Amino acid sequence: MSKQHLVLSALAIIFLFSSCTNAQTPKTNNEMKVLVTYFSATGTTKAVAEKLSKITNADIYEIKPEVPYTSADLDWHDKESRSTIEMQDKNSRPAIADKNAKIENYDVIYVGFPIWWYVAPTIINTFLESYDFSEKTVILFATSGGSGFGKTVEDLKGSCSPKTIIKEGKVFSGHPTETDIEAWVKSMKD
Repeated sequence: MSKQHLVLSALAIIFLFSSCTNAQTPKTNNEMKVLVTYFSATGTTKAVAEKLSKITNADIYEIKPEVPYTSADLDWHDKESRSTIEMQDKNSRPAIADKNAKIENYDVIYVGFPIWWYVAPTIINTFLESYDFSEKTVILFATSGGSGFGKTVEDLKGSCSPKTIIKEGKVFSGHPTETDIEAWVKSMKD
């Protein structure tokens, strides 16, 4: 091998090594920044979100409506109640009080809400449409007296970037314990 080939080979190896060491390696679960966000009309989802935040060592952010919901607004038996009207209109986007969630600082965002009419309340669409979730993983969790997720994932995908990973998480009934929530979090990692 000539000196020129030897020098070129050495330079190629040095370049290859330096480019490999400068490349970003994927983050491990321990390095990922996690945020728990939630909308809670009655406090049930808030309680789950607080436990989840503690278990995952995550920051927490409440999705607050610009106009808080009253008991009358939440009366799903009343066809004229605010929640009924919003849920009958798939284009309804209730305003949120602020847009300070700093989504750009996080890799994984849990989004929690009560199930209304077998899907997420439309304020969750407002929240998802208010930020750029590109390259983020969104894990949904919900509270319900008996309903499942229904078409929630399908309904929410259109409110996010195509580059967002949305995962159907879990619907919690009643008042789950930290042990229940911890088991779910562990199952999502498996």
